[in-house]
Amino acid sequence: MTDASAGAPLAHRVPDLGALELLLAVARLGSLGRAARELGISQPAASSRVRAMERLLGVALVDRSPHGSRLTDAGTLVTDWARRVVEAAEAFDAGAQALRGRRDSRLRVAASMTIAEYLLPGWLTALRRARPDTAVSLHAGNSVTVAERLLAHEADLGFVEGLSTPEGLDSAVIGHDRLLVVVGPGHPWARRRAPLDPAELAGTSLILREPGSGTRQVLDAGLAAYGGLAEPLLELASTTALKAAVVGGAGPGVLSELAVGEELASRRLVRVAVEGIRLRRDLRAVWPAGARPAGPARDLLSLTRHQEI
Repeated sequence: MTDASAGAPLAHRVPDLGALELLLAVARLGSLGRAARELGISQPAASSRVRAMERLLGVALVDRSPHGSRLTDAGTLVTDWARRVVEAAEAFDAGAQALRGRRDSRLRVAASMTIAEYLLPGWLTALRRARPDTAVSLHAGNSVTVAERLLAHEADLGFVEGLSTPEGLDSAVIGHDRLLVVVGPGHPWARRRAPLDPAELAGTSLILREPGSGTRQVLDAGLAAYGGLAEPLLELASTTALKAAVVGGAGPGVLSELAVGEELASRRLVRVAVEGIRLRRDLRAVWPAGARPAGPARDLLSLTRHQEI
């Protein structure tokens, strides 16, 4: 005759760890009551757990008497097997803790240029105070590069600027940013009184970030209805380099408001008003779809939400 339980999943045929630990405690202490107290459960709950284990295995495991509890011959054999299972579970738990410890000892961040240069230093300083033993590495690039690193599992958390969440990633909006048209004080636009209109901006050769950057995405989308961007005067892969070129008088540029505060205050740059176009973008934390940030990545994400941007 075939045992109907033989085809059942293993989890349905093997007692749970709590029951096995209880059986080991009964064997060691010689009393179901003392075993229950050691494990922090009531005696009725312990008795119920033993009975459930006996029903599952189909054999009596414990003889109960007014003088205590002792294992049956079958119970002694099962206890020997239980010890090996519990020891294996402890080894498994220790290994999992080691993995968590290794994960929590490092954090790999990928961020687009503006966030990397103007926001992340403050966040990482705060994270350092909260997690002094976590080693942090930062890769700065454009939004496309950030997405590529996350999808290749080369970063634990990313930050991008743009119009939408890159494909394959989940995100949380952590702030907002405006793009400003700026020129050096010697440029004719520095003395201009009337705002630029979108068509004039689209028709002007500008100093721009490279394709794939969040800044370029916003400009491309905003000026698409006006014929798109003119041939760039310069294409630069760094916010700092772009700013230096504009300050040096090479031509007008478009930069994050976060990047030009000091230069505007000192008049090394002049903001040029633009009307009829929305040059605003969301700042997003991003991570692979379906995998919520954990450990130091979760802590860094929390820090970004506690600061007003």
